[in-house]
Amino acid sequence: MTATDAAPAVKVLLVDDQELVRTGLRGILRSRFGFEIVGELDSGAGIVDAVTQLAPDVVIMDVRMPLVDGVQATRLLRDLPDAPPVLVLTTFEDEEILAGALRAGAAGFLLKGVPAEDLQRAVRAVAAGDSWLDPAVTGRVLSAYREGPTPTLPGPEADVLTPREREVLALIGQGLSNTEIAERLTLGEGTIKTHVGHIFAKLDLRDRSAAVVFAFDHGLVQPGGSR
Repeated sequence: MTATDAAPAVKVLLVDDQELVRTGLRGILRSRFGFEIVGELDSGAGIVDAVTQLAPDVVIMDVRMPLVDGVQATRLLRDLPDAPPVLVLTTFEDEEILAGALRAGAAGFLLKGVPAEDLQRAVRAVAAGDSWLDPAVTGRVLSAYREGPTPTLPGPEADVLTPREREVLALIGQGLSNTEIAERLTLGEGTIKTHVGHIFAKLDLRDRSAAVVFAFDHGLVQPGGSR
């Protein structure tokens, strides 16, 4: 897979305390594939300054790090204007930690050890404003998310949506991007973006991760559903 000449490189900030992991990520997210590593940190400490100075499109964040862990670092970024999306990458199938990252505002999570192409797709997806939740642990993570200190609050029911909006929300819940949803429904991507905007407004959802949680909570998609 090579980047097209017209597509700008996705700028990535790596935050992981293991040099070996960062080296592997640099190999996967090379310029020939359409990425640019603009900086690296071995802790969440200094994340605000790094993001302000380097302006990455995506932050790839480990969760277990010294000084400032990934959940704390993600929370620090949440209040920044135009903060980049955070993709949590971890070896730990710890649903409580990953749920904490979602509550802190992460755009998604991915387990280390996934194929390189999946990581590349996930980075592109969150850079485009989509969410990416690893289906291997999504069901357990969402259960922990709902039971945590900031559980999903009661809100409008799905019946406020049109049939087409419910269909789009179900596909968001499966982790599909706007482009993939447009292809699935044979509609224009602009039309899908309009539907997504209406869904967020009607359901008072802040982002796609919240939309995924809503879709699971209201039975529009089941844990383990494929992309």
